[in-house]
Amino acid sequence: MAIPGIGQMQDLYKMQREAKKMEKEMKQIVVKGYSKNEKISVTLDGTQEVVAVKIAEDMLEPDQKKDVEQGIKEAHKEASKKLQKEMMKGMDMDKIRSMLGS
Repeated sequence: MAIPGIGQMQDLYKMQREAKKMEKEMKQIVVKGYSKNEKISVTLDGTQEVVAVKIAEDMLEPDQKKDVEQGIKEAHKEASKKLQKEMMKGMDMDKIRSMLGS
């Protein structure tokens, strides 16, 4: 006699394993975005975590504050767009459907 709910628990465990595996794979994806003047870069991993921010020395003058702030926004926006493209390329729709039970 089967215990009620065991199948669901096994499915949940399988989904958790798959989710952890996907997260690990996503962390392997790394993209870099640049400000328009290319003096600031932001690096993101596949989980959208900021891995690094680089700022050119000449941008560190006090009168460059607004430019640095704007540059970080631009670089982050570009990196986010690149990341979305990478994620779409690597999507395994069959795997996603199976995880969702479709």
